[in-house]
Amino acid sequence: MTGVRWAYALNQWDTNIDAFVRRRDHERAFKTISISGFSGVELTAVSFGPWEPFGSPDEIAKLYGSLDGLREFLAECALEAVSSYVYDPFVGFEVEMGRGPDPLNPDSLEPIAATALWFADAVHRLGGATLVVRPVGSAWQTGELSDEQIGTLARLWTEVGRRIAGHEVRLALHVDFLSALRLGDSIDRLLTATDPEFVGLALDTAELAVAGINPVDFFRAHSDRVRHIQLKNARDTVDDVEALTPHAEQFVRTEGGTRRIGRWFFEPTDEGGLVDFEAFAEAVAESEYSGWIVVESDQSPHPAESAMVSGWYVQKVLRPIVEGTR
Repeated sequence: MTGVRWAYALNQWDTNIDAFVRRRDHERAFKTISISGFSGVELTAVSFGPWEPFGSPDEIAKLYGSLDGLREFLAECALEAVSSYVYDPFVGFEVEMGRGPDPLNPDSLEPIAATALWFADAVHRLGGATLVVRPVGSAWQTGELSDEQIGTLARLWTEVGRRIAGHEVRLALHVDFLSALRLGDSIDRLLTATDPEFVGLALDTAELAVAGINPVDFFRAHSDRVRHIQLKNARDTVDDVEALTPHAEQFVRTEGGTRRIGRWFFEPTDEGGLVDFEAFAEAVAESEYSGWIVVESDQSPHPAESAMVSGWYVQKVLRPIVEGTR
């Protein structure tokens, strides 16, 4: 198996808007990721202005002078690239902490495409390959998607994927555990309606597991459309009834719902986890997947420890399976 590169997501370090804004903090995180065996880092697009120095290309330029300046800083920390950006179109970049356009509104195509191009250019210049997007809002906001809504999303994301392809960046749709796409057969309907040349999937093992979807089976069924992989573990599931709770992003995801779940996501090595990572790695090895695999643990109270433990697991267990050297 060739063509697979390993990265780590920065989000577990960046937990508060004023807690990760200094270059020395970034240096420690990047060097920890590097010594843990990863060659890239995944960033998240957010709109907190100077409190989120990696939230947009503009903020990167303010702290590092330019995207090239950040690339040089990464190299100094022995990292090769920013593998990917995660972009939620509901995040507004016109106004700090603002609200962005709704993908289900046909008039949103141009503003979403313009922002996607902004991040795709950054990904390309930082040595990465993928723009990971949240393709639609949460289940409680929409219910099961109609054919008309699927058509609107398909036109939007096919066009966005076509435009960012000019930057040699691939579009990957990310299905989170509260997504409207979890309802019924919406994932398959959207994939059928989109152009596979320009629209792929970002498979997040933990988000799927929490939604009650087996990520190994899902990968085997959709490996031809998977353009990006995010590895993390989960212990608990959320059924459709709970996902349809009003304001589920706050009540369920942030506050833990009626069960008061304290933490949704864990390292791949977590003993109580739902995901069979060795079986998943075997499925990847048997496929033609080529691209980044990003390890996450975005609620870890000990980010450096989580990165190192995850790095050991990747180097000693998962990577040999994926590369066929075990």
